[in-house]
Amino acid sequence: MKIVVINGPSLKALGTRQVDVFGRNDYDYLCQMIMKKAAQSNILVEIYQSNHEGDIIDKIHACNDDATNGVVINPGAYAHYSYSIYDALMSVDFPKVEVHIADMYNRDEEWRHNSVTAEACDKLIMGKGFDGYIEAIDFIIDKCGNDE
Repeated sequence: MKIVVINGPSLKALGTRQVDVFGRNDYDYLCQMIMKKAAQSNILVEIYQSNHEGDIIDKIHACNDDATNGVVINPGAYAHYSYSIYDALMSVDFPKVEVHIADMYNRDEEWRHNSVTAEACDKLIMGKGFDGYIEAIDFIIDKCGNDE
């Protein structure tokens, strides 16, 4: 089984960016946590991060061609307005989970309270910190089974 984790803009700045919202653990810590989960679950996980919308779209489309079984995506701020990422997510036929480290509804800015990309996913997980990624991986494993 292969799951691709796609992280959008500014996620590499975890640990230094808005620590009151996202915590002090950095992006490397998140990646190590995900890879530990992959090893425990005996699955292949690829982690990808880009600050560029088109690169994220290209990565989603590439998942169709490389035997990907599911995608975990944190589109960052693109969640609030990227119908292009929404379209890319709609074009693939495997489980997709959108993850946000913080709870969008508890953010100060009103525009952060909506995700257009989540509507293209099977599940939305938010406000659970880095553990949301683990929950998303478990969801995809449960949905697909892990007999590959």
